[in-house]
Amino acid sequence: MRPEILFPLFAPVSSLKGVGPKIEPLAVKLAGPYVRDFAFLSPQNLVVTIDSHMPSDRPDRPYRIRTFDGSGFLTLAWFKVSGPGLANQHPVGAKRAVSGKIERFYGELQMAHPDYLIDEARLAEIPTDEAIYPATAGLPPRSVRRLAHDALARAPEMPEWQDHAWLMREGFPPWRAALAELHAPKTEADLSLLTRHRRRLAYDELFAHQLAMAQRKADRRAFAAPVIAASALAEAAERALPFALTAAQVRSLSEIRADLASGERMSRLLQGDVGAGKTVVAMLAMADVAGARRQSALMAPTEILARQHFKTISAPLEAQGLQVILLTGRDKGAGRAEKLRALASGEAAVAVGTHALFQDDVVFHDLALTIIDEQHRFGVGERRRLQDKGESAHLLAMSATPIPRTLELTLYGDLDVSRIDEKPPGRQPVATRAAPMARLPEIVERLRTAVRDGAQAFWICPLVAESEFTDLAAAEARAAALRKAFGSSVGLVHGRLPPAEKDAVMQDFAEGRLAVLVATTVVEVGVDVPNASIMVIEQAERFGLAQLHQLRGRVGRGQRESSCVLLYDPPLSQAGQARLDILRRTDDGFVIAEKDLELRGGGDPLGLRQSGFPAYRFADPIAHRDMIAAAADDARLVLGRDPKLETPRGRAIQVLQALFDWRGAASASDAG
Repeated sequence: MRPEILFPLFAPVSSLKGVGPKIEPLAVKLAGPYVRDFAFLSPQNLVVTIDSHMPSDRPDRPYRIRTFDGSGFLTLAWFKVSGPGLANQHPVGAKRAVSGKIERFYGELQMAHPDYLIDEARLAEIPTDEAIYPATAGLPPRSVRRLAHDALARAPEMPEWQDHAWLMREGFPPWRAALAELHAPKTEADLSLLTRHRRRLAYDELFAHQLAMAQRKADRRAFAAPVIAASALAEAAERALPFALTAAQVRSLSEIRADLASGERMSRLLQGDVGAGKTVVAMLAMADVAGARRQSALMAPTEILARQHFKTISAPLEAQGLQVILLTGRDKGAGRAEKLRALASGEAAVAVGTHALFQDDVVFHDLALTIIDEQHRFGVGERRRLQDKGESAHLLAMSATPIPRTLELTLYGDLDVSRIDEKPPGRQPVATRAAPMARLPEIVERLRTAVRDGAQAFWICPLVAESEFTDLAAAEARAAALRKAFGSSVGLVHGRLPPAEKDAVMQDFAEGRLAVLVATTVVEVGVDVPNASIMVIEQAERFGLAQLHQLRGRVGRGQRESSCVLLYDPPLSQAGQARLDILRRTDDGFVIAEKDLELRGGGDPLGLRQSGFPAYRFADPIAHRDMIAAAADDARLVLGRDPKLETPRGRAIQVLQALFDWRGAASASDAG
């Protein structure tokens, strides 16, 4: 039951003055279904630099302006407007304050019909009673402001849920006062994420989230789980490997084995850079499970990635007498029926597959370990459907995206984390260099020579174009240009291709039928082509640092000397130059992740907030990262002293949890 003190804030948004049947769906779309959602709506602005104009040659396509805020790109779009007028008002290089609703469109961040797009210098001209709020079509900023202030008026004084000493140390105002200050900015500085009132609200949210994850972690551990000891099968499989495990792999495997033998349900994340050897560690854990006469399942987000995992683990496990099956959407008829029979009987010890693994007719004899690769690409329900096929099955999630330690708790606070932070011996270094776009013909000629010698190459473009006038090198145009040099051995994949077609092109590349694969960032994860030794990234300054590192990790997996060419449009910004310099200096994904965080700085509206991090209302994972560990520590202390939240502070904390709905919600890492 929701605490009574919150009833006014959880009244339907239709109870706000002026929200009738026509306005209600717009209000819900913009903020949410409750009065609380408008009380939590922050005034905002975003200062960007005009990067390029992208007119459309078709009347049904929008006129677009691409902008950059120092951490990422945002496309502004207008339908049925005069392009020359916008080009004159907002020339390339100009700084503008922009406000509106940011959405994802084919992987790009976009704001349609901004509510404000004004010269940065005019911010001071905006009166204090017109603080900029996000808006939506049919609900302009002034109407949103009126609704937000009506919602604020209904917010009651709350019992204090924060530790008194912490409040005094940080100089935080009470919750109700902080919310009032949020809605009454007098200068642009009052909109900063670092004001005391904004930090107070952010810490409340971080604390509620960390507490929810700590509770979920405790709930999982309350379940008895199969006790699985290290097995002779796994030891034999390890001895048969053609290489020795790295110290980081040994450490991670030991941590996993301790969980499996504990009698408590494991919920662990195995983090490792591209090529660090996560799959081998997972395979040895599956061998331990098979040694206990139980089953394991490894689920990957794409068929090509599932096939790669199957190729890696099937031979070593089958050499120990274990049956390993691959189950994907391609399996039909008698072949699929036989695989399902082997799983149901227990004859198959390990299943590797895609979404096909959690379909209703897939039954395991005794599933004790579920492994989810790139788990953020599955929905919570999908992950749970697989795990629920076993009785208190252990969970091992895997990710090839290094997360800075300062942000790890934000995503994975309810998981134990193992890190493989060193590469296996023999992994080829990737020589990385930057070159201006003017040298593109030279790069193509060098690529022609390499392809003649049997090499394969990725060529990455920033997006798929909609207009022949765009200054971006579109993937279709680049593929067409490269086909003039390389003929039909050039393939093309991008995010708008149907999954089956995308997998087919990638398979052709993986099996050597294509020499060059032109792609958008869909190849960032999940493609292992040992023969691919060249990575060309066009307009590299448009990509984030961590994303560039992920892309580079697609090469250097075989015996050939490998290289990565970062093509850029001069002049480079200071941040762009810093990103490319870091990539040239190091290939350590964890170092790069930390450097990426430093370069982004505080307030990252176009970066991590759109990359799988929790949908916070007040907290910013970068600007407020100094409070994340404090919130996690406080959450652990509270649950240690008052696990049922029965003390006066505990009861106040229950109000906080209900205010943010964190207790009942699933985190980004929650798999069941």
